[in-house]
Amino acid sequence: MPTTSNPPYTVDSLLRVVEAYEAEVALLKLMLDKLKLQVLRRDRARFGASSEQLNSPQIALIEGQPLDELPASRTPPKKHAANAPEPDRKLPAHLPRDTKTYRPETTPDYHDTNGRQCGCIACGGRLRLIGQDVSEQLEYVPAHFKAIRHVRPKFACVACETIFQAAAPSRPIARGVAGPGLLAHVMVSKYCDHIPLYRQSGIYARDGVFIDRSTMVGWVNQGDELLDPLVAALGRYALAGAKVHADDTPVGVLDPGRGRTKTGRLWVYVRDDRPAASQDAPAVWFQYSPDRKGEHPQTHLRNFTGILQADAYGGWGKLYGSGRVTEAACWAHARRPWWDLHLSLGRAPGSVAEQALQRIAALYAVEADIRGQPPDERRRQRQARAGPLLDELHAWLGAMVGRVAAKSEIATAIGYSLTRWKALTRYVDDGRIEIDNNAAERALRGVSLGRKNYLFMGSDAGGERAAAIYSLVETAKLNGIDPEAYLRDVLTRIADHPINRIDELLPWNIGRRAGDQREAA
Repeated sequence: MPTTSNPPYTVDSLLRVVEAYEAEVALLKLMLDKLKLQVLRRDRARFGASSEQLNSPQIALIEGQPLDELPASRTPPKKHAANAPEPDRKLPAHLPRDTKTYRPETTPDYHDTNGRQCGCIACGGRLRLIGQDVSEQLEYVPAHFKAIRHVRPKFACVACETIFQAAAPSRPIARGVAGPGLLAHVMVSKYCDHIPLYRQSGIYARDGVFIDRSTMVGWVNQGDELLDPLVAALGRYALAGAKVHADDTPVGVLDPGRGRTKTGRLWVYVRDDRPAASQDAPAVWFQYSPDRKGEHPQTHLRNFTGILQADAYGGWGKLYGSGRVTEAACWAHARRPWWDLHLSLGRAPGSVAEQALQRIAALYAVEADIRGQPPDERRRQRQARAGPLLDELHAWLGAMVGRVAAKSEIATAIGYSLTRWKALTRYVDDGRIEIDNNAAERALRGVSLGRKNYLFMGSDAGGERAAAIYSLVETAKLNGIDPEAYLRDVLTRIADHPINRIDELLPWNIGRRAGDQREAA
């Protein structure tokens, strides 16, 4: 029987206890889901594929019926290999050909017009050419060093005893032993092919040429000083357009006296309007900073006026607030939380995450159709085709806000898009703007590969050198120019080139001239 010390339980009190337990279980489940997602992101960042392509789902992401119905995406069937066009397996025409002819065994009874014997070994008759079989083999000729001797004879006049001697040719590094080709090779090997200087030293030693790593550090430093005016001209061009893509990435930097490395940043600014049918050459400009304070991009873009397409980094805020810079957000970043959510518990048909990804994929399908069209045509097509899709997506996201937990990953993904909706949809009414900021992210791929090899930079000055050389290398690649050939040409000329005509050495100018010369040849 109940006593005064133990009051009887009522139905209402028991229901409240059950509700409290259910709330606690829901909270714990939410925390568990978040922890699982964090582990997934960490593992995928370290070991997983970087591709975010929407593939066939496997298991359910969210139990129960989806919050909204959306038809499954229709992926066109892949063309069968038998119907695919035959790939061109011929060796490139520009390669030099070393022709070797193999003649059958003959007798000296007859000779052709070139004096070669052509007697038949079977019957003694005369052989005549009826055709030939030609096959090609690709061979590699190892690169090699050579020493160039600069000889300047001295002449004295027998009458007046005046001495004459030709002026010494200029060198990229005054009194330096490295020629422009070697200097360009060292730079491109490090900043394009991601081979640290100590590995290069070992490679050269196999050829019997011993170059200490510290010597190459000095070469890169002095070469960077020589290229500084050219990099400045490249930066002015990159920021002279109406739109620029911007992003940043961390790099390790030695921090003397503290026994560890610090985290510096490489900022990238990309001008590339080719998707909007522009004929202007694309350009990439890197800058280094020892930290990620917003004052750095504000300094880099202090003279820029136009559209800035970037991620949600808060340091861009003052630029947008100045009135000179218009914000354009990135749909690739808005899509990423949904992709992480899609992977957190598996890939499932009909899940909320897959529905969001399919809706965003429909926006990208429009972009694939209009890529390369003029801005006015892009704007017209976007307003007619992407506009209604965006209206539906906005309504769909808004309807889900009140139906999911406020601190859930779904709410986070929804909030990212809704809070930046104006900047995300600005591209619809302006054909110059891209749907995403992938132009900047692509420019940073070389940096990501490089830091896996050299691990850290030796100093802040090393970071500034890396930014300068990355600028030239990545711009050359973006313009379809061999970075090493470009730098070799620049380092051959720049010491004697007028500073007021430095723009003539930008990649698209040198590359176009070299292309014209090859066509003439």
